[in-house]
Amino acid sequence: MKNQYFGDVNDYRKYGLLRILTGRGEMSTAVCWMLTPDDGRTDGRFVEYLEQPERWRRYDPDLFDKLRKVVVLRGVRDIALAGEAGILPSARFYVRTLRDDRRSRSRYFEVFWNVAAGCDLIFFDPDNGLEVKSTPVGRKGSSRYLYWDELAQAFSSGHSVLVYQHFRREKRDAFIERMAKEMKHRAGAARVHSFRTSHVVFFLMPSDRQTSAFERNVLCIPGTWGDQISVQRF
Repeated sequence: MKNQYFGDVNDYRKYGLLRILTGRGEMSTAVCWMLTPDDGRTDGRFVEYLEQPERWRRYDPDLFDKLRKVVVLRGVRDIALAGEAGILPSARFYVRTLRDDRRSRSRYFEVFWNVAAGCDLIFFDPDNGLEVKSTPVGRKGSSRYLYWDELAQAFSSGHSVLVYQHFRREKRDAFIERMAKEMKHRAGAARVHSFRTSHVVFFLMPSDRQTSAFERNVLCIPGTWGDQISVQRF
């Protein structure tokens, strides 16, 4: 995650998804932003939707109003404001910057596991998603990825896990199915839910003790977000 993307239309969908999955705060959540420095690109400016309430506000009016107040009225793009604005009730936010080198990454997650202790759900928000073979841990650009061992550690510790994932250069349906199967294999999840949007997909691995609660909350997504978020179960 980068501060330059805070409050854009993809963020709106992301927070909306989290709010439904957690029952608007009924489940405790640890948000690992995996923050990286802004890069000066302009594609993080997609906030025009906040000037179109007639089209966008209906999906989550309270969330829309909170984001509009921060991004449009205050003109601020900073993920630290997600906590201040009350966007995700009952959430703990880990906002330290993640670096590429192995040593700082190890320390980063050592602290995060303590932050997440006791939380029902961990949400990982890497720039690109899960690891790729071309970028091993410690190499330049590795801060943009979550690695399989980190995902498995979170899940094996008893947390449910939600992960942000960019689409790659392959057919999207096949990509989603492949990633869901790999999550089951690598983390030992009994089931995986995918939440597909126009640009990214989110994967949820519910822990055994929270399966029923997530199954119930997932059913609310189509009726709330309609054409914006498509749900699959594997």
